[in-house]
Amino acid sequence: MKGIVMNLLAEMVESQLGIEEWDAVLDAADESGVYTSTAIYEDARLLNLVSILSERNGIPANDLVFAFGQFMFPAFYQRYPSLIENHDNMLDFLESLDSVIHVEVVKLYPGAITPGFEPDRKSATQLFLKYESERNLCRLAEGLIDGAAKHFQHEYTLTHAPCAHDGADYCGLLVDIVAA
Repeated sequence: MKGIVMNLLAEMVESQLGIEEWDAVLDAADESGVYTSTAIYEDARLLNLVSILSERNGIPANDLVFAFGQFMFPAFYQRYPSLIENHDNMLDFLESLDSVIHVEVVKLYPGAITPGFEPDRKSATQLFLKYESERNLCRLAEGLIDGAAKHFQHEYTLTHAPCAHDGADYCGLLVDIVAA
């Protein structure tokens, strides 16, 4: 996990739960909380922080991971608007995840391991994303999709099937933009 992700988690917790809560989580995890954006950290460190947050605040870990995805989208937009501004709508943006966005992420953060998103455009308002990642953070992907929907001001539905957590080889994310 790149340090930028660790830093974004810190930003989310500090802004939504307070710096005291973040400090308490770091103490419980025996972490310093100092993360270099371009450094690589073990995924287990992030997952441990989420687990501690979950336990301390009575929020299911999957809900925290989804909320983190929601938080990440505007944070990335603030840092890298050019990666998002060139898209007319959410589905166009989602289609570009592997071919544009992740290519740029790897340029900005060498060594970054990005998930795979294979898009299959079903119609002007429907996109199927085949999500593949050893991390199996499909709830993070769902949160990022939700963040993108808010940014592009789209109402949408999301069908998640199949799912790697249920033994499938990948997660299927069918995104439908709801006509206004």
